[in-house]
Amino acid sequence: MGISPLIDRLIEAFQVLPGVGPKGAQRMTLQLLQHNRAGGGVLAATLAEAIETVGHCQACRTLCEQPLCRYCESPERDDSQVCIVESPADIIAIEQAGGFRGRYFVLHGHLSPIDRIGPEELGLEELLSRVRKLQPAEVILATNATVEGEATAHYIGELLKDDVSTITRIAHGVPLGGELEYIDGGTIVHALQGRRSIN
Repeated sequence: MGISPLIDRLIEAFQVLPGVGPKGAQRMTLQLLQHNRAGGGVLAATLAEAIETVGHCQACRTLCEQPLCRYCESPERDDSQVCIVESPADIIAIEQAGGFRGRYFVLHGHLSPIDRIGPEELGLEELLSRVRKLQPAEVILATNATVEGEATAHYIGELLKDDVSTITRIAHGVPLGGELEYIDGGTIVHALQGRRSIN
């Protein structure tokens, strides 16, 4: 039993966010109502506007409010490379790291027969069309290092092998600054398999 039905509904609404449980949702709700109603108003208005206007880029399928996202619109991006990722969050991570100036394609997930996610749900026909239009020299498979991510990368590699001369997979292994004695066995195996020459 909470303070009021509306506050209970607000606490419940916050719990749709990943990692937010009942206590966290309660703290956020009470913080906004007690100390920051103006911030709560901005949050509500911005969220409503985003829900209403944000859609998918017509070329790469990332989230944006225009027909094309900033990366697809930019003439400064390199058409010779296309990086395939599972989520718009992956684009943010790659862009923050710097060093990649090519194009993207967002799958919005990975192959998962248990969850009924197949090639159609990942937009693989759209991916094939985009690759044939751009004719990149290289496609980079940057799906996650999970069983599903590896299966998705393998499936896409087979799909594109006749259209792209070079298909690469992002390296997985020991993180920069990591010490081998603290790294799990699976990561060390990936690092050894993905080793490269330094001479």
